[in-house]
Amino acid sequence: MLATDLALTVTERLRREFTANVSHELKTPLTSISGYAEIMKDGLVKSADVPRFANNIYTEAQRLITLVEDILKLSKLDENAVELGRADTDLYAVAQEVACRLKIPAQQNSIAISVQGSSAFVTGVPYILDEMLYNLADNAVKYNRPGGRVVISTGTEGGHAYMQVSDTGIGIPAADRERVFERFYRVDKARSRQTGGSGLGLAIVKHAVNHHESRLDIQSTIGKGTRFSFVIPERLIAKKIA
Repeated sequence: MLATDLALTVTERLRREFTANVSHELKTPLTSISGYAEIMKDGLVKSADVPRFANNIYTEAQRLITLVEDILKLSKLDENAVELGRADTDLYAVAQEVACRLKIPAQQNSIAISVQGSSAFVTGVPYILDEMLYNLADNAVKYNRPGGRVVISTGTEGGHAYMQVSDTGIGIPAADRERVFERFYRVDKARSRQTGGSGLGLAIVKHAVNHHESRLDIQSTIGKGTRFSFVIPERLIAKKIA
């Protein structure tokens, strides 16, 4: 078999697997929404229970919206359909923006989120850098513990720029650290569904790492927390700070 034929075969297999997974992931919340709505439609819900049923429908609908949005983002990245205009981007400013967007979800889970470090200008794609950091920090909030912390750090060191997301959460087992970037792979499936995770966040992160020819290091201890370090090579550091 020619290399091109083999590549097409692998691509087709991955496409079919992705389609099957998407179908399953979409069906789950849709089935819940339909079930709750049918019970209400048939008048089988007591008045006192209507708010609870409505909240369940809302929660499943939000989960569905998140899933669809992440699928669209990943599809655009796969097809290079995202506007890939590069610009000098301050990682510290990106970190502050992400922390601001996650402030309310963090407070709702009694988690303190903060930004440390200094400005680090890199020549990258602002949209993709923002998506990557948001997904890492969002996971750090979702898989944390009440009263926990999330710290986003940026800066330059040893000729490279970096962004780090550290948390005091549940940690990632060593056996799962290579697989967490697979689409729809979840270490804690029950908790992921409970928090509304799509299972695609770290797949989006992987795209960002590859696109910027960078690396992502993971350090994690079960029950104590995880630190993701996104390291950007020297050649992408903007001239203004090089």
